[in-house]
Amino acid sequence: MTTSTPEEPQNGEAAKPVINYRGWKAMPYVIGNEAFEKLGTIGTSANLLVYLTTVFHMKSVAAATLVTVFNGTTNLAPLLGAFLADTFLGRYATLGAASVASLLGMLILTLTAAVSKLHPPPCSGHGDACHGANPTQLAVLFASYVFMVIGAGGIRPCNLAFGADQFDPATEPGKRGIASFFNWYYMTFTFAMMASSTLVIYVQSNVSWSLGLAIPTAFMFISCVLFFVGTKIYVKVRPEGSPITSIAQVLVAAFRKRALKLPDDLKGSLFDPPHLSSLVSKLPHTDQFSFLDKAAIITPMDDIKPDGSASDGWRLCRLQQVEQMKCLVRIIPVWSSCIIFEVTVVMTSNYVVFQALQSDRHLGHSNFEIPAATFTVFTMAAMTIWLLVYDRFVVPLLQRVTGKEGGITLLRRMGTGVALSVVMMIVAGLVEERRRSYALHKPTLGTASNGGAISSMSGLWLIPQLVIAGLSDAFNLVGQVEFYYKQFPENMRSMAGGLLFLGLACSNYLCSLIITIVHRTTGGHQKSNWLAEDLNQGRLDLLYFSIASLSALNFVFFIVCAKWYRYKTSDKDHEIALQTMEIKSSV
Repeated sequence: MTTSTPEEPQNGEAAKPVINYRGWKAMPYVIGNEAFEKLGTIGTSANLLVYLTTVFHMKSVAAATLVTVFNGTTNLAPLLGAFLADTFLGRYATLGAASVASLLGMLILTLTAAVSKLHPPPCSGHGDACHGANPTQLAVLFASYVFMVIGAGGIRPCNLAFGADQFDPATEPGKRGIASFFNWYYMTFTFAMMASSTLVIYVQSNVSWSLGLAIPTAFMFISCVLFFVGTKIYVKVRPEGSPITSIAQVLVAAFRKRALKLPDDLKGSLFDPPHLSSLVSKLPHTDQFSFLDKAAIITPMDDIKPDGSASDGWRLCRLQQVEQMKCLVRIIPVWSSCIIFEVTVVMTSNYVVFQALQSDRHLGHSNFEIPAATFTVFTMAAMTIWLLVYDRFVVPLLQRVTGKEGGITLLRRMGTGVALSVVMMIVAGLVEERRRSYALHKPTLGTASNGGAISSMSGLWLIPQLVIAGLSDAFNLVGQVEFYYKQFPENMRSMAGGLLFLGLACSNYLCSLIITIVHRTTGGHQKSNWLAEDLNQGRLDLLYFSIASLSALNFVFFIVCAKWYRYKTSDKDHEIALQTMEIKSSV
């Protein structure tokens, strides 16, 4: 870790090294690493379903199941990666190892396309059955998935937190740098998604799978090089023990001491040894969840070692541990409200492709037809453009008006995204109602691949809902990332990244559950099936309006959680606030 001369010891505490934050000087390596990593991973995974069905000749159900398991596992793996980073390895080592694992996984997958013996022979085209993959070929394919899952498990929870670690959170320039970094991160993320969804997929589908998979692998190699080149100037937060163990200790100790009454002199009765960490801020005592304070009450049965630590951490916890646990408890309700928000994004991104297939996708009167899957690019473009405008123009203007860091609070930013998701679902329902009406009551333009008639409504009518989806993501999803980073204790920030992806995984599973329930409830009769194979015979608009109603209720729940929430402050911030109150009261 880059440091300078240690500070002189104060009040008997050990000297703490002064951390040399490089801020934006480290960003070419950090953002460059992340941009090329996203180009690599998204370019590899975006077209996996097509690769499995066309090159490995898998049945569509088997391929879809394999891709679903792969995506679900890559969203759950960050929880393990966050645990290892916060407990043993640190974010730098976890990112380095995970980047190499991702590179190996992509290289192996590229070899399955480039080496003829590692994939089944092409179909003969004479009506003979296509040969499936043999066990060796499947083993090599699965090995590539395993390495990519390991890579995702380490990269996803750590890359954002590691980038933000390069800024000093105690200074105004550092705070502004962290906020800008999150915006720039998601701009590069959406750019990578757009490039992968257009150019890379085109090469894979129309030129060569070997070349199409080699390009993302080359991007991942560049990502690894950029990451390791910047090693000497990075700030590397050292792991300070398992946050999960710390959480468990607080719960067990509070349960053991549940019969104790909170003393009148609570502050003097709590175990609060000197705080020696230079990278993890000291948290002040808060009066929320006072039952957890019992874990830090010193009793005659508690033994404290000469070095000031508790002999039994499962019976007596430091006040810092208790306050870290309170941070997590406060965040959970806000996090849960964001799961419903993410359901709206997943729902529209999945079904907009089917809507586009049964819409007029021609540009004007030309023969050019927009590919149905390409419509999702409008969401990414809207998000990218808005983040650039928001970071460069809107935030400075709002800061001058409100005087607050970032212009508005993070919860208000996230709430704006939740509100926009309600508008998005209503607009999506109205557009689908119009598309279906055109298909049923006006001349159609042919038959889609699913057998349904193609509506004469222009597919460009789908763009408004996709733009609103991009704006809602820019407010809520990016706001979530910054919120978790700032509100989790520093030694739990990798867990914060894992929590975000756990929410994404939950939203995908919940979306699948909703679709299953709706299909089984309404699918008994073809005329009432909301999710019929032919959208013209279904009522997708009613599903959209139902999700809009659910999102409206979720918005109310989010407001309640936001009003109840207390932002995390450091002990230093708490002292400044108290001094300010004393000055005001004396004037």
